[in-house]
Amino acid sequence: MQHGPAVRRRKLGAELRALRARTGLTSGEAARLVGWHQSKVSRIETGTSGAKPADVRLLLDAYGVDDPQLREMMLLLAGSDDGAGRDHWWHAYRGVLPPAYRDFISLESQATAMRTLETTVVPGLLQTAEYARAVTRAAVEGVDEDRLDTLVEVRLARQDVLRADPPLVLSAVLDEAVLRREVGGPEVMARQLRRLVEAGRLPQVRLQVLPFAAGAHIGVTGPFVIFSFSNTSDLDVVVLDHLTSSLHLERKEDLEAYTEAFNALRIHALSPEESLEYIAATGDGA
Repeated sequence: MQHGPAVRRRKLGAELRALRARTGLTSGEAARLVGWHQSKVSRIETGTSGAKPADVRLLLDAYGVDDPQLREMMLLLAGSDDGAGRDHWWHAYRGVLPPAYRDFISLESQATAMRTLETTVVPGLLQTAEYARAVTRAAVEGVDEDRLDTLVEVRLARQDVLRADPPLVLSAVLDEAVLRREVGGPEVMARQLRRLVEAGRLPQVRLQVLPFAAGAHIGVTGPFVIFSFSNTSDLDVVVLDHLTSSLHLERKEDLEAYTEAFNALRIHALSPEESLEYIAATGDGA
């Protein structure tokens, strides 16, 4: 099991290598300090294999790292649940979920905030079970009922981040097409739109609708997600979904570009209050 996206493993490895070098230790000496073989330290430092949070704690202790913020950042890179107190429940589904999806759930579970543009379907964190079933059936070709049940179960389990203490702060811009695309039939869609209105009233959720009347906008190139993490922007990441894989962008210039794009979309979208009214009106007509 690889802990987190490959780019984050490489970043963790590079940071650990720099910390080891700062102490003047060789990789072999570091390995002996923590009771490992030298090859394990090398694999972690090159990002070839993941490092469990317990492994990272051992290395940080060996390197004399006591800065709380630095330790927290390193543990987040390792996929630690220390910050939000959420366990890695998705590991139980690793035989069903592809690695890219597990990576996404890992980021989602550790993040403190999530900004997303959705252009086709309701965000997974706000889907009803019946809407999620209809979307999954359409997206996963030839899925059998048992696997479909499991994928819907995972989709609903992900929503616990909105009820955690503290909860994930979700800000979503929805293209009007999300509201107009009938998924699962008119009754399923009507109930889904009512769920959106209920969710939009939660203090940790901010929904804005980008109406067709807004015309062409920067989001026409496709949906994206920006994850933010507590105490540091160094771990923020943009996720772009493709049919068979996901792309993770962590360069400062990429993050700035997508943050600016999201802010522009919010300006052109309806206000949260207007958006909830618009969603409710759309649901009444569904």
